[in-house]
Amino acid sequence: MSIGRLNHIGVATPSIEKSVEMYVNLLGATKVHEPFDLPPQGVRVCFVDTPNSQIELIEPLGENSPILKYLEKNPQGGQHHVCFEVPDIHAAKAEMEAKGAKVLGEPRIGAHGTPVIFVHPKDMGGVLVELMEVPKEVSH
Repeated sequence: MSIGRLNHIGVATPSIEKSVEMYVNLLGATKVHEPFDLPPQGVRVCFVDTPNSQIELIEPLGENSPILKYLEKNPQGGQHHVCFEVPDIHAAKAEMEAKGAKVLGEPRIGAHGTPVIFVHPKDMGGVLVELMEVPKEVSH
């Protein structure tokens, strides 16, 4: 396995609406997707396109949201994770574990509708890394 394309940077926020306003007004973002709920992940999500990637704004959805703990430590929000594409999520999981990295849970469907895994920050230089299987119909 080799590192794939940077798909997005996940940014935790207490308010998607306020964050969208900031990206549009301060940084001139022109393409903002409609926010949507992702109940299995416990988050509400909104993608902001950049010329070469996306920002994934993630807001807590419900009292069991994994983002709540992050926001308790970082009330204004902030960078939560980076996401790289991989051709096969199961092969990536097996390889990461074989190399001694801790994968958090089993593959699950992420915000782009494809399987994802997360690799523990302690094994990735302090950064939570999401690996996302590239949709079969997408090519870069």
